[in-house]
Amino acid sequence: MTRPSIFLSLLLLFGGTARAQTVQFLPEGDVYSKINSNIRLQFQVKQTREAGFPTQIEIGPSIEFVTPPLLRLRKITVFDLDDVKARPLQLSIGYRYVPSPNKPALQRLELVATPHIPLFAKILLTDRNRADLDWSTAAFAWRYRNRATFERRVSIRSYHPAPYASAEVFYQSKSQKWSTTALYAGCLFPVGKHFEFDPYYVHQNVTGKPPNQQFNQLGLVLNVFIQTLKVGKK
Repeated sequence: MTRPSIFLSLLLLFGGTARAQTVQFLPEGDVYSKINSNIRLQFQVKQTREAGFPTQIEIGPSIEFVTPPLLRLRKITVFDLDDVKARPLQLSIGYRYVPSPNKPALQRLELVATPHIPLFAKILLTDRNRADLDWSTAAFAWRYRNRATFERRVSIRSYHPAPYASAEVFYQSKSQKWSTTALYAGCLFPVGKHFEFDPYYVHQNVTGKPPNQQFNQLGLVLNVFIQTLKVGKK
């Protein structure tokens, strides 16, 4: 088993034992590998509870396409392991398999467009626009999600973490309304040149159907960045 696979397995293992009734723990692992300077592959496995759905596991790949870097973005993301943040626009298409013990597994197509915008005081705005197209043997449904994230790298001697705050809204085709809001606070902690931990807190307010539901969740994301693949070379 490869090192990234071991980390992802440990995250899911601890996620299964750390749930509580009022505060849920949501582990996630993402592995990124470049094909070339403008195309990148992602593989994701995570435990999630979003928009009032039961706690679920999602697993699957994505392919990302990015525009050339912007000089101003490069300056404020110089210490970031994720060099895609220096690109003004990121587009991706992905597939997720979402199993369920009580109903047919869900197949999901994810379409994402993410602008990166440099702001004052070296603050980075990431505006993720995501469409989830869900189908199973039962029905087809879709939802739109918009998440705006504000982050800034800080310097603690030679170490450069990045605290952030973000807000996300969900539109559900089933309820035909904006059904969920989520507020996040977290920090990115790089470890070496290839690993980054992202512990965060999120509060969700779900109004899709009565009664309204509120969730307090703690998450931990492990990001693994693999060096560019040498296509055509041994």
